[in-house]
Amino acid sequence: LNREAVDLSGAVGVDAVAFSLLSSILIVCFPHCLPSSWFHGKITREQAERLLYPPETGLFLVRESTNYPGDYTLCVSCDGKVEHYRIIYHNGKLTIDEEEYFENLMQLVEHYTKDADGLCTRLIKPKLMEGTVAAQDEFSRSGWALNRKELKLLQTIGKGEFGDVMVGDYRGTKVAVKCIKNDATAQAFIAEASVMTQLRHNNLVQLLGVIVEERGSLYIVTEYMAKGSLVDYLRSRGRTVLGGDCLLKFSLDVCEAMEYLEANNFVHRDLAARNVLVSDDNIAKVSDFGLTKEASSIQDTAKLPVKWTSPEALREKRFSTKSDVWSYGILLWEIYSFGRVPYPRIPLKEVVPRVEKGYKMDAPDGCPPVVYDLMKQCWTLDPVVRPSFRMLREKLQHIRAKELYL
Repeated sequence: LNREAVDLSGAVGVDAVAFSLLSSILIVCFPHCLPSSWFHGKITREQAERLLYPPETGLFLVRESTNYPGDYTLCVSCDGKVEHYRIIYHNGKLTIDEEEYFENLMQLVEHYTKDADGLCTRLIKPKLMEGTVAAQDEFSRSGWALNRKELKLLQTIGKGEFGDVMVGDYRGTKVAVKCIKNDATAQAFIAEASVMTQLRHNNLVQLLGVIVEERGSLYIVTEYMAKGSLVDYLRSRGRTVLGGDCLLKFSLDVCEAMEYLEANNFVHRDLAARNVLVSDDNIAKVSDFGLTKEASSIQDTAKLPVKWTSPEALREKRFSTKSDVWSYGILLWEIYSFGRVPYPRIPLKEVVPRVEKGYKMDAPDGCPPVVYDLMKQCWTLDPVVRPSFRMLREKLQHIRAKELYL
């Protein structure tokens, strides 16, 4: 089954049934970390207890059973000691109590994170297994591992702080490849790949697979977006080429992707025109999931893009869908200014103080008043008052239907 999933993920046209199958294989319960990175393989009872020290109620891992080969053991820290629950493999399904049955370990763990259901405690925090070899095992197990021998790297199309982005060929299909060479950095990007395995929408850049090499190199393989980043596309074409209908379509494309993330409780955290890519047929797709995590989590703000980040995220380090809405307002301004850098002529150190006092950028030249009004709604200082992405999408569709963008 996994081998078939790997073959399908590299195909040119992947049908809905195949991806439905793939989705059923991959049920991820901790979006902030590698899928089933709580699985520690062949370790002993004593090793598991050492890993779950110091005691922390709800800390857990899963290991292969030493007493019952072929079965697993769920090890859970509770009230200062570790409980070991045998996971029985029966008629192709997994169970602990022979009442609830699960298709795979991920389903089982997800169930017990929501409800203790007979265990000493519900599962709260996974004890993560470190190492890229474990990562490769997991991507293989969940059907996302690609064969390095079948990937040809053709040319570099971008260079970043952590590695190169290249055009490649995988089984005759043109692909984009993010190449991460450093082991420590690769660990961070494994989280990005993990997030991408959970997300599928026409306006999100689609993951095709992952290659993790034992020496630490990581390759994240995605669909190829021929026209590059939206910000470069806007700057190179300009208003003589791109009409109001095209700008509104890009705005809607991004909004629909963000509505999907909103509905699935994901926060992007780095939404900007530089992180939106344009396909050969002019579809805008949101990319760069390096910061994407579960909603309302806390993050270090040292490296945040100040001009795109909401005041409460900069001040309180708290991110939510509503902080993404703020960034979306900035992205709308980028689209209608044809790729200008936000807050022109304002020194960077003055941006935050002025914004916190209520300053809002002027409308870009030629921007329809109805679109500028949406930008200003996104820039409401109180995040609760900002519109949802669903509301924004409905308003943009109304603008398009009534041709208010002309």
